Amino acid sequence: MTTAQLIDSAVLAPLYRDPRGALRLVFIRRSPHGLHGGQIAFPGGRREPEDATLLETALREAEEEVGLQRHRVEVLTQLPSIDTVATGYRVAAFLGWLNGAPPTWRRQDTEVEEILEVRVDDLGPEEHAVERWQLPGWPEPREIPFYWIGPHKLWGATYRIVESIHDYLATHTV
Repeated sequence: MTTAQLIDSAVLAPLYRDPRGALRLVFIRRSPHGLHGGQIAFPGGRREPEDATLLETALREAEEEVGLQRHRVEVLTQLPSIDTVATGYRVAAFLGWLNGAPPTWRRQDTEVEEILEVRVDDLGPEEHAVERWQLPGWPEPREIPFYWIGPHKLWGATYRIVESIHDYLATHTV
């Protein structure tokens, strides 16, 4: 698939400080069915015709999937886009600061199995691993880096976005 054929999509990486002062990122675990079934991801999805921008896509999807109202989000930065050649998506990623206390999440039952609020400090060296995987459609096994979130593995495009967030947080105070 050429980059011209990639499907535009966007995700929002919601970030907030919990009552103890720890930075937390909000992830979803996708429902078991579908292309990315069971995977850890940020709220997001495919750009729809009514979305004027990819930021609008990210905000709309976050509201649909976890009930995050867009007025609660201050966009800190647009992170580098990720091309997922295997699945055919170009993912625009936005890091969003949640204003005020964290909301009460509202999970979209058809797409989201679970909402996870993960301490940024829990996405560090102790939770990091690399395994050799052979996935359908791959000509040979590959080394895949990931983070453990409980019993789940955060890998792929979401892993690459988390790495960009680490880079951002290393040079910015939030």
